[in-house]
Amino acid sequence: MAAIGFTAAAPLAGLAPAAYAADTVRAEVGKPLQDAQKLLSGGKAKDALNKLKEADAVGNKTEFEKYQIERVRAAAAATAGDNATAIKAFETLIASGRLSAAEKPKFTEGLAGMYLRAKDYSKAISTMQQVLKDNPNNTQMQQLLTQTYFQSGKYAEAAAAIKSGKQTEESLQMLANIQLKQNDKAGYVQTLEKLAGSYPKASYWADLLNRVQGKPDFSRTLGLDVMRLKLALGQLTKPSEYMEMAQLALQAGNAPEAIKIIDQGYKKGALGTGTDAARHQRLKDLANKTLADSTANQATQEAEMIKEKDADGLFNMGYALVAAGKADKGIPLMDQAMKFGTARRPEEMKLHYGIALFNAGKKQQAISALKAVNGKSGEADLARYWTLYINNPNIS
Repeated sequence: MAAIGFTAAAPLAGLAPAAYAADTVRAEVGKPLQDAQKLLSGGKAKDALNKLKEADAVGNKTEFEKYQIERVRAAAAATAGDNATAIKAFETLIASGRLSAAEKPKFTEGLAGMYLRAKDYSKAISTMQQVLKDNPNNTQMQQLLTQTYFQSGKYAEAAAAIKSGKQTEESLQMLANIQLKQNDKAGYVQTLEKLAGSYPKASYWADLLNRVQGKPDFSRTLGLDVMRLKLALGQLTKPSEYMEMAQLALQAGNAPEAIKIIDQGYKKGALGTGTDAARHQRLKDLANKTLADSTANQATQEAEMIKEKDADGLFNMGYALVAAGKADKGIPLMDQAMKFGTARRPEEMKLHYGIALFNAGKKQQAISALKAVNGKSGEADLARYWTLYINNPNIS
């Protein structure tokens, strides 16, 4: 924080008229004060400080004379960047009892900033706390206090201040940094989720998704779901990523989704170019053929799945229909499949149901469905991240 913004005329404002009858300045003090004031007004702050030595040398100075000298010294030292001298002057002025009710808070804030520049964290913190005691709504000082806690290694105090105050991107970044230093992995992920949800930068999402995939109990069957979120976030860029995702979608029985992924890869210029262009085309042809075959046999397959109560097969068929833009047919099949109660991975199915509802334009239903996901192998994490994505107007 910068020191109080004195104007050149401010320090001598108390000379006339005097606040009290006894508040007068003798000529032997007033003359060097006036000269110092002129030097300060002319941009010669260091010369002004030297000139004040003449006033200091006068004997038997009154308290008011001392006060006026310190006002000029405070302004000159602050302007000259003489932090140590400015600190002493500010301390003297604040302790004098002569500052007005409007001035004292400003001087105290300025002193806090000077302590901080001097790396006297203990005095900086106590001074900032005093400012906040007198004015709890001083958000700038609250932020500075939090930063000072962090700079001085008082991580617990900094974290508590962040959690209790208004959380900005900067404060959340600081909290995440603290949690990393304290090896609080769970807390770090929670803070990262707040950052990704409120400030959807690619770096936050990349870190978040890498961490969830790195969990020991993360299910490998959720790889496609991670890529689905990356695609939605615009984080797929490499040809190999589009190829892998399309292949995973085909393996999951979702040819319409695979075609959409491939088409987007072509649109972005990631597919259809370079030495692997022929491979890209073969994958595209395979996806189109798979879709044609599944469409031709769909009625027969659907009847067999319902007869056998094949929840996974019927659900995947419904999911594929949603991806093909036929939510009116796909969602009912998914609903029916979930009622069978024979799914191999029911929590994963709930996750896919929420994603499908969102893709079908049913935002509120999607959020409700995602909140119901309770899996411990990454399903609940991904459901929560999809909810963050859906709820943020900047990315949904």
